[in-house]
Amino acid sequence: MMNKLYISLMIILTGYQAKAQQMPLKLWYNKPAKQWEETLPLGNGRLGMMPDGGISKENIVLNDITLWSGAPQDANNYEAYKSLPQLRKLLAEGKNDEAQALMDKDFICKGVGSASEPFGAYQVLGNLSIDFTYSGNPSVKNYQRELSLNDALAKSTYSVNGVNFKREYFTSFGDDINIIRITADKAKQINCTIAISRPERSVEHMQGDDLLLSGELKSGTANPGMKYLAQVKAQTADGKITTTANTITVKNATELIIYVSAATDYKNQDYKQKIARELQKAIRKSYALQKAQHITNYQKLFNRVSLNIGNNTGTGKEIVSQEPTDQRLLSFHRNPDADTGLPVLFYQFGRYLTISSTRVGLLPPNLQGLWANQIQTPWNGDYHLDVNVQMNHWPVEVSNLSELNLPLAELVKGLVKPGERTAKAYYNAEGWVAHVITNIWGFTEPGESASWGITKSGSGWLCNNLWEHYAFTEDESYLRSIYPVLKGSAKFYNSMLIKDLKTGWLVTSPSSSPENDFYLPSGKKSSITEGPTIDNQIIRELFNNVITASELLGTDKSFRDSLTAKLKDLPPAGQISKDGRIMEWLEDYKETDIHHRHISHLYGLYPASLITTESTPELAEACKKTLDVRGDDGPSWSIAYKQLFWARLHDGNRAYKLFKEIMKPVYNTNINYGAGGGIYPNLLSAGPPFQIDGNFGTAAGIAEMLIQSHAGFIELLPAIPDNWKPSGSITGMKARGNFTVDFKWTDGKVISYRIRSAKPRKVKVKINGELKEIVASPI
Repeated sequence: MMNKLYISLMIILTGYQAKAQQMPLKLWYNKPAKQWEETLPLGNGRLGMMPDGGISKENIVLNDITLWSGAPQDANNYEAYKSLPQLRKLLAEGKNDEAQALMDKDFICKGVGSASEPFGAYQVLGNLSIDFTYSGNPSVKNYQRELSLNDALAKSTYSVNGVNFKREYFTSFGDDINIIRITADKAKQINCTIAISRPERSVEHMQGDDLLLSGELKSGTANPGMKYLAQVKAQTADGKITTTANTITVKNATELIIYVSAATDYKNQDYKQKIARELQKAIRKSYALQKAQHITNYQKLFNRVSLNIGNNTGTGKEIVSQEPTDQRLLSFHRNPDADTGLPVLFYQFGRYLTISSTRVGLLPPNLQGLWANQIQTPWNGDYHLDVNVQMNHWPVEVSNLSELNLPLAELVKGLVKPGERTAKAYYNAEGWVAHVITNIWGFTEPGESASWGITKSGSGWLCNNLWEHYAFTEDESYLRSIYPVLKGSAKFYNSMLIKDLKTGWLVTSPSSSPENDFYLPSGKKSSITEGPTIDNQIIRELFNNVITASELLGTDKSFRDSLTAKLKDLPPAGQISKDGRIMEWLEDYKETDIHHRHISHLYGLYPASLITTESTPELAEACKKTLDVRGDDGPSWSIAYKQLFWARLHDGNRAYKLFKEIMKPVYNTNINYGAGGGIYPNLLSAGPPFQIDGNFGTAAGIAEMLIQSHAGFIELLPAIPDNWKPSGSITGMKARGNFTVDFKWTDGKVISYRIRSAKPRKVKVKINGELKEIVASPI
C-alpha cells in the first residue's frame, strides 16, 4: 500500500514540477458555448471530445481519429494513358481548353470520386448529452469555463442557489479514455440524466449499467463498412444510479465520474475488447491518480517549448487575460499592439492541437484535425495534398514535437502501392504518384474534375514533409525507412518528364497549378498546362533530396547520376514576369483571379529553400511583388501561408500584419473560397468553415518569425515585428541538424543564447546580423 501511495505522489509531484516550467496558458469564457465553434477541443491523439459547458443541458461532441466511412477502392482508369499523346499535342499547340475537355472525359477517376462513398468521409462519433435538474428555481451565478493548455484539462464552474458546481474534462493520455468529473460543494446536489446518440447509423442500448452506442458506416462497396462502439459508465459514491433502455439517471450525488471508452475496427478487430480493457483499467484508479498520470504524460510533450513575448507577468496584457477569450479577440482586433500575450497563447494552442490530434502509430490530423461535429464533414474531412495536410505538419519539427510527424510518414508509405497503379494507369510511368486528395483508404487517383483533380504535385510535396523530419533529426534509420518512398516519387517525375518545345526544358505534361486557372490568348479559360512552377520547384527539390539521401546511404549511384543529369534541364526555381512577379505557369498567362487563395508558385520560398533572400535576392524581390498583388486576405490557411512567406522574406511587420489578419473574430460556418478567413471564439481557424490547417500554419509562422534554419545556418529573430522587440525569450525550439535552441532578446537584439546538440559540433549561427561559427554545447 505504501509503495502504491509513494508512486502516486511521485507522479503527481512530477506533473506539478513540470507544470511550473510553463507560464499559465488558458482559454476562458464567462458563458456556455452557443455554437460548436465555441466549444473546447480535447484530445489524446485518438479520442476527442468538445464540451459546450451548458448549465441545464450539456452536449459533448465525441470523436475518434479513425472513424471513416468508405472503403478501399480502385478508381483508376486503366485506359487513361492512351490519351497522353493527344493531350500533350494539344498543349503544345496552345489548345489547353481542348486538352482539359479531353481530360474531363478520359483522364479523371472512375465513379463519383470524392463526392461520396467509397471515398468516404471523416465523421463525428456521437453526442454525449447530460440533462441536469436543480432544486428550486435555478439562479445561476459566477459561471466560467476554461481550457488549460498546460494540463490539457477543461473545466466549467458555476453556482446555482448557493451550491458551487464544478466539471472537469480530459481525454486521458494515461488510460486512453474520456473522463468527466462533476462535483458539488454541498452533499447530494447532482441530479442528471445521461444519453448518447448519433445522427445516423447507430444503435443505443444498455449493457448492465453501461450505456452503449454502436453501428456500421457506409462503405460504398460490397464489403462491410467500418464498425464502431462507444461505452459510457457512470460512478458515484453516494448517489443513486438507475437506467432505462437508453439512459443513465443519477440522483442525489455529491460527486459523479463519467467514463467514455470508444474505438473502431480500423486495423483493430479487437476493438470491443480494447474498449472493455480501457474502461476497467480506468475505473480501478482514483480520479486524482488518473488525472496526474494524464498531466504527466501530456506535459512530456507540451513542456518542451516555452515562449514569452513582452512583459506577460505584470503590466500589460497577460497570457491569461483578465478578459474572456472571445472578448480578448475583439480587443486584439481593435488594438493588437497592446496584447503580446495572445501570439504566445495562439502558438502554444497550435502545439496543443498537434499533441491532441495525432499519435505515433495512428493517423495524422486531417482537415478537421481530430474534431468534427457532422456526418458529412466539409471536404470530407480528408487529406488534401495541395497544401493542407502539409501545412498541418509545418510547426511540428521546429516546435519540438518531432515524433508527431511519423503518422504522416506512415500514411504516405501506404500510398506507394496504390500510387504505383495510378502512375501506370494515367502516365505509363514508373514510381508512384498521388494527386490532390487522399483518405485513410489509400486513394491516389485524380479527382473527379480535371480543373482541380489532376494536380500531381501532391506526392512530391508530401516528400518534403518526410524529408524535413530527417533534416531536423538527422535520424539515419528513419531516412533509410523513407528512402524507397522518396525514390519512388522521384522515379515517377523522372519517367514522365518531357521536353518543352519552346524552351527545351524538361517539364510535366499535362499538369496544373493547384486549383487555379488562367486566360489563354483566345480569352478562353484553362487550368491544364505544361510545367507549372510548383511542379518544377518540387521536382528540383525532390531530386536533390534523393541525391543527398542516396549518397548518405551509399546506394543507387546510377539512379543518383541520372537525377543529377536531369537537374541541368529542369526549369529554374522561378521565372520573373514582365511586371516583376514570379510566374505561376511556364508561360506568362493572365490570372483569372489575381487574389486567388493558392500561392503555389512560391513553394520554392516556403516550405522549400530554393528561394532565399541571401542566395536568390532577385527571386525574393519577385516573391514580394507576387504577394503584394495577391493581397493579404483569404481563407485562414491562405493567410497563414502568406505570413510564412513574409517571415521567410525577413519582413516581420508584414508577417505580423498577416497574423493580425488571421485573428479576426469570425462566427460564420459557410463554405468560403475567398476573403473572410479568421478565427472562431474557441481559437480554431475559420475558412470558413473550421479547417485546422490555419491554426497549424499560423503556429509555424510565429516560429518562423523567431527562428529559421533553412538557409544553411541558424538565424535568431529573422523576422521579428516592431511590437515584439522590447523583450522576449524562447527555450526548447528546434533547428535543422537536431539542434535545440534557447535565447533571450531585448530591444530586438539577442542578449543571450544557447544552442545544444547530442554531441558537441560546429554550427553556423546568425545573431543580430552577424554570421558566426560556434560549437554547440551538449544536451
